[in-house]
Amino acid sequence: MIEIILASMYDSLPTSTGIMIPLIGVGCFAMGFIAAASSSTSFRFSSLFRSLFFKPDRCDQETNKAKKNGKKNIAAPLAIEALAEILEDFKMVLVVRNDLKMGKGKIAAQCSHATLGIYKKLLRRAPKSLNRWEMCGQVKVVLKSESEEDLLVLQERAKSLQLPTHITIDAGRTQIAPNSRTVMAILGPAEMVDDVTGGLKLL
Repeated sequence: MIEIILASMYDSLPTSTGIMIPLIGVGCFAMGFIAAASSSTSFRFSSLFRSLFFKPDRCDQETNKAKKNGKKNIAAPLAIEALAEILEDFKMVLVVRNDLKMGKGKIAAQCSHATLGIYKKLLRRAPKSLNRWEMCGQVKVVLKSESEEDLLVLQERAKSLQLPTHITIDAGRTQIAPNSRTVMAILGPAEMVDDVTGGLKLL
């Protein structure tokens, strides 16, 4: 590229040697300076040019934001993750509020919500425990409690044992009042889960 520019400059120069030689010298110096500086400044110049004339799209902005906050968005692993390599029997228990008198279809839907909720939590924070539960045949037991207070007591008991829980809260569009706690899911080593729900009856 530099040779082409110099050739074009040479063709356009006057034939007088006294004028031509200084101009060629100046041209060579200028081209050499540009060539030497281009490797270190081209990236900065292109970045400056883009910042002046182009605005990052929304996707780029979200990506940059995610990179800055990436460490903050990583949740700590759950305590039961360490037990997945020691204990073999894992199960899930679904505790249904019997006092709400939900229909069979409603109960099935609420149990599905609770199952999915705790599954998503463990998928992010305790994948080994989730895999252990799946290897055990995805054991699920459905029990009943007689009040919201009983359900919350069970949740506190599970938390004291560092067992993960998920309580489904219904929107109240059918059958029951809005923001009703309907079903709690607990997943973990079978013996530990039994320590929480062992006194409950099957639904």
